[in-house]
Order: sequence, then structure tokens, then C-alpha cells
Amino acid sequence: MSAETATSPTPVVVCNEDDLAVGEARRFDVGGHRLAVVRGHDCWFAINDECSHADFSLAEGDVDLDDCTIECWKHGSFFSLTTGAAETLPATRPVAAYPVVVKDGEVLVTIQTPNTGGAGGAS
Repeated sequence: MSAETATSPTPVVVCNEDDLAVGEARRFDVGGHRLAVVRGHDCWFAINDECSHADFSLAEGDVDLDDCTIECWKHGSFFSLTTGAAETLPATRPVAAYPVVVKDGEVLVTIQTPNTGGAGGAS
């Protein structure tokens, strides 16, 4: 397996729990990734922030917690907050979805990053 295709999960602190209100989305740039982070009622979501139809920020769109979706504000495509699936046209390709946990008041997103091929790893 090449170093380009190998990946390892990396939890990254993106914000504090109190930084977002329930139903709010915000963009965070972390390690070369553009993330749209959304606070639900008792959960958090993180997906790629770039609409797969055109280069527009999903974090600027409307969040629907009942349907667990976010709408691209430019062309109206809806994306699943849990899977990243494009649920309506004009978008047809999904965006990546990432695991989120809250620990000690910090919101951590686990991002797949290229493995640099170094020996060992955190355990």
C-alpha cells in the first residue's frame, strides 16, 4: 500500500461545545479540510463544507434537524448530516461525513489524513 492511500484517524478539536447553538452550522478549516460542523439537540455532525455540485459553503445553508439535513444556500441541494449523501438535485455526489465526539466541553472531529509512512503511531 502506498503512503498516498494509507490513512489513519486523527481526532481534532474544532471548537468548544458552547460555541454553537442547537441547529447552528459553522465552517472550520482544519488540517487542509473544510468542515461544516452542526450542533444537533443531543448530537453533533461534521461533513465536508464544499457542496459537491459547486464550490459553495454548506455551513451557510439552512439546517433541518428533523430531517437531519443541511441545504446548500446557492442551488438548494440537501445533504444528509449523518452520511453526507446528496438527497436532492442538482447535487448528485455525496460529501464526506466525519465522526464527532464531545469530550470535556471540546468538540472533536475524526478526520482521515494521509499516512506519512512513519513508524509506529499513537496508542
